[in-house]
Amino acid sequence: MFRNFRWYIVFMLFLAAIINYIDRSALSVAMPFISKRFHLEPAEMGLILSSFFIGYALFNFIGGYFSDVFGPRKVFGTSMVVWSIFCGLTATAFNFISLFIVRLMFGVGEGPFSSTANKAVNNWFPIKERARAVGINQAGLPIGGALSGPIVGFIALKFGWEWSFVVITLIGLLWTLLWIKTVTDKPEEHPKVSKDELKVIRDGQMQGNTSSSESLPLSYYLKQPTILVMAVSFFAYNYIIFFFLTWFPSYLTMSKGLSIMKMSVVTMIPWTSGAIGLIGGGMLTDYIFKKTGKLMFSRKLVLVTFLIGAAICVGLAGIASSVTSIVIFMAFGVGFTYLTAPIYWSIIQDVVRGEKVGGVSGFVHGLANISGIIGPAVTGFIVQFTGHFTSAFLLAGGLGVIGALAVAFFVKPLQSEAAKEEVVQTRTV
Repeated sequence: MFRNFRWYIVFMLFLAAIINYIDRSALSVAMPFISKRFHLEPAEMGLILSSFFIGYALFNFIGGYFSDVFGPRKVFGTSMVVWSIFCGLTATAFNFISLFIVRLMFGVGEGPFSSTANKAVNNWFPIKERARAVGINQAGLPIGGALSGPIVGFIALKFGWEWSFVVITLIGLLWTLLWIKTVTDKPEEHPKVSKDELKVIRDGQMQGNTSSSESLPLSYYLKQPTILVMAVSFFAYNYIIFFFLTWFPSYLTMSKGLSIMKMSVVTMIPWTSGAIGLIGGGMLTDYIFKKTGKLMFSRKLVLVTFLIGAAICVGLAGIASSVTSIVIFMAFGVGFTYLTAPIYWSIIQDVVRGEKVGGVSGFVHGLANISGIIGPAVTGFIVQFTGHFTSAFLLAGGLGVIGALAVAFFVKPLQSEAAKEEVVQTRTV
């Protein structure tokens, strides 16, 4: 089925991403039922939606670090089992506190997902294919978000919202079984990887890499301005995505009067746009790199241009009046935002040596996902105390502009000589 086995790895990560966002989006789709059951105010709804990100942000870094130590196969398998179980336990929640705790632990399980996936791509792909591989892998996220609406909406209306969480739990456990049986941490460990494919991978990992040839401590990378600025920009990216993920369904039902079923269908449109953006972003930056030979330029051009475009579209969605125009603006906004997603992971792989990619990816992702702790709660308080969503949309758009400009002016390749000097100083201490 796969001429080159490395694309099977991407296929499995793509399926995992679909499951990830079906699971994660399920609560947002079911929230109208849950808020009615537990009599939740908008501020309480925001806190529940934020609780996931407390555990999630913490385990972004822990999971990424563990993927460097134990390998992505074990870490990813464990992560999927934990998050699937706690996703299912959402159905057993009986009040605000129990739901808060279950969602927090669900976030712990999902925390290692993206950084571990980035580690797997780093192990299996040459530099010229990495952005494309990341884009295809992560395209499963918005596809999962698109599928979550109709799947959860249908099951909730037909059998009760609790059963939707049980069904998607079983899907995650089945994926884990297949992953453990068919995947290895590195291509040289797998019997289906030919000598020719292994040569393509290993030779390609040496071309165009701007990271130092020296083995550097993780602490070195975590102090670099480029890494810290990437975290700031990723924070802005995540704020837009999580604003859409957690509150857009409720916005359509609360402010625009859409039924649960109509809302479930309408939310598929921006998610579909996001999937196209993710695949297109990876292909576009790899194409620009191929034509120009300028690795960092190819990354920054795509990220800055489209994150600013996303910010403008999200802001316009906040001041639009008709449902049609709102959905169109959000479709472009989410599509443009997701188009930048492969760039964040690709820049990390470009400037960080392979044995530290998991830890650095987790560190950047963890800081970025503080937006998930803050954003949904802030939106809930804005809605409760202003009575509308306009300010929340404008805030998300404004952060997008800041994130784009930060990358444009402050992200640069790491300097090999400075890195080597720090290694020497570290060794003499």
